[in-house]
Amino acid sequence: MLQFVKLGGSLITDKLRPRTSKPEVIARLMDEIRRARDSQPEIQIILGHGSGSFGHVPAKRHGTRAGVRSAEDWLGFVDVWRQARDLNNIILKAAQKANLPVIAFPPSAFIQAKGGKTHHLNAEPLKSALAAGLIPMVNGDVVFDHNLGGTVFSTEDVFQALVGDILPDRILLCGLEEGVYSDYPRCTHLLPQIDLAHADEILASIGGSSGIDVTGGMIEKVRLMLTLVEQFPRIQALIFTGLHSENLLRALHGENPGTLICNH
Repeated sequence: MLQFVKLGGSLITDKLRPRTSKPEVIARLMDEIRRARDSQPEIQIILGHGSGSFGHVPAKRHGTRAGVRSAEDWLGFVDVWRQARDLNNIILKAAQKANLPVIAFPPSAFIQAKGGKTHHLNAEPLKSALAAGLIPMVNGDVVFDHNLGGTVFSTEDVFQALVGDILPDRILLCGLEEGVYSDYPRCTHLLPQIDLAHADEILASIGGSSGIDVTGGMIEKVRLMLTLVEQFPRIQALIFTGLHSENLLRALHGENPGTLICNH
């Protein structure tokens, strides 16, 4: 079973404090991934992570998602890339301590966009990494864009780019929230499941994101996952919290500790 796993930026960083990671949370999540692989060696994972208080802060300051054209914009583009990479390295070190064979693939190096959408990508190196028993890791990143010069792709955008070439069974979005609430921001009613038939009414009630998020927050995550399960009916997506110990482990084992998004 192939699973795409995103560790949300709000989970692994303090999104209200620039460049502040949560090392204890990251270490625990790496341990849960290792335990899942130890108990089910057939599991394949493409790991992704958000940029949280690293990449999102400079991306908002420079307006990078809207486009990159001036010399100053390009310096901002590099600033966003550099800070996203700094967090990437923190997670790589945590994976190494957990004895996980994680290898990083920056989306800026394998995705070319056009008008904010994927235009071309080379997924072959990621396929080779999976075939070798490794864990490819992607992240929210800047990408070059034929129309905009450059832009920002969320981890979900990267996952969407990959599914045409590498089709997962499940997409696990492990973040701060327990799942998707029907009454955000009161957050008293957690939805156990969202299917295509009830998508419109649910999208109307979902809120965005606390902290700085230049890529759309919760509503964009849900909308994108619904698009993917409609295009690829075999895919299931799960939005859940990684704050509770073993939730990620449970999700990797096929349980649904959060909100399941599916075709029916």
